[in-house]
Amino acid sequence: MWLPAVTQRKHMPAAPLIRPLQAEDHMAWLPLWEGYQRFYKAEIPATTTVLTWQRLLDPSEAVNGALAWVDDRAIGMVHWIFHRSTWLASDSCYLQDLYVDPARRGSGQGRALIEHVYAQALVAGSTRVHWLTHADNTVARQLYDRLAEHAGFIQYRKNLR
Repeated sequence: MWLPAVTQRKHMPAAPLIRPLQAEDHMAWLPLWEGYQRFYKAEIPATTTVLTWQRLLDPSEAVNGALAWVDDRAIGMVHWIFHRSTWLASDSCYLQDLYVDPARRGSGQGRALIEHVYAQALVAGSTRVHWLTHADNTVARQLYDRLAEHAGFIQYRKNLR
């Protein structure tokens, strides 16, 4: 029986295990959180990082988080927030932070994290997931353009303190 030749890939990326953050994940989450800040050239105070971690673990908070694990190593993180909308009867889901270890980018891990948020939003009854990215984040935008619609809005911001 003739079988076609199969092209072997040198490295097949492992599918991540994505699960909600747990208290014992802090040391796995922190380097990803810090890498995310470096990527966006942001300096978030340590006290805010501590508060963010506490909120992520508090079931009464609207903010949620998950880590993507491959071979017992956290390789990506995602945070999302459910909130009311004046445009929808259901809550909306804001995907606030998404970060994948640079060595794992382009291997489907970011897509898996976004799809995880989509699934969580559906379970929660949300009918929309939305997010922001920087205009010059061109590599990520290629993925985002395949997974969602660019709505054309421009963000304005005024820091009050």
